Amino acid sequence: MIEFRNVSKRFGPVVALNSVNMEFSAGNITGIFGPNGAGKSTIMKLIAGINYPDQGNVKLDGENPRAKRESIAYLPEIDHLYPWWTLRQAADFISTFYRDWDCDRYKELLPFLNLHEQMIMGKISKGQRAKCKLLLVLARKAPYLLLDEPFSGIDLLTREEIADAVIKGYREGEQAIIISTHEIDEIESLVEKVVFIDQGRIQLSGDAEQLRMERNKSLVEIMKEVFRHGNQQI
Repeated sequence: MIEFRNVSKRFGPVVALNSVNMEFSAGNITGIFGPNGAGKSTIMKLIAGINYPDQGNVKLDGENPRAKRESIAYLPEIDHLYPWWTLRQAADFISTFYRDWDCDRYKELLPFLNLHEQMIMGKISKGQRAKCKLLLVLARKAPYLLLDEPFSGIDLLTREEIADAVIKGYREGEQAIIISTHEIDEIESLVEKVVFIDQGRIQLSGDAEQLRMERNKSLVEIMKEVFRHGNQQI
């Protein structure tokens, strides 16, 4: 269980999060949706223990996230792989740090994502690098998987491959997956819970299927409606 209680975070004059309250339960895939600058990446970094809240508390299974880092597999939006690494070298590096590294899963996902171990990070496409980054996260058995803008700047076919890989690696009932994105078409059918955020405030949250039924709209349509109303809760 991940809990946010009255969490606020500021970066200089910018209020990234404003009195946020929410929970993420194990065994669910949750989508955090919002425009650029809405506060999505700040939420992910707080869960990952990279940043601290200015006010309020973030708890992961009742503890400070920094004390539970081995429980979290985090895919940041930034490209963090050295350009001279091969995929094999990157995998060897990651596997030495985390006891939950699953070599069998890594080998299974390689052909599924159309990747090979001798790819050099600085000589492949942005889409291939995105899939390499995802592979290194999915190859862990961490109970919490955080994917921050996994579709940013990549083509439609690669987005579909990434979405398929997330589902293939998902351990239903054992794992919580949180995906933050402003491009939700590819994952609308994947998410079970949704959080719509804008300007650091939660605008709407709940069960994805229930929201679709209540409003008779897709999540994309609901998102447009939410953000058309600005900061007004609907």
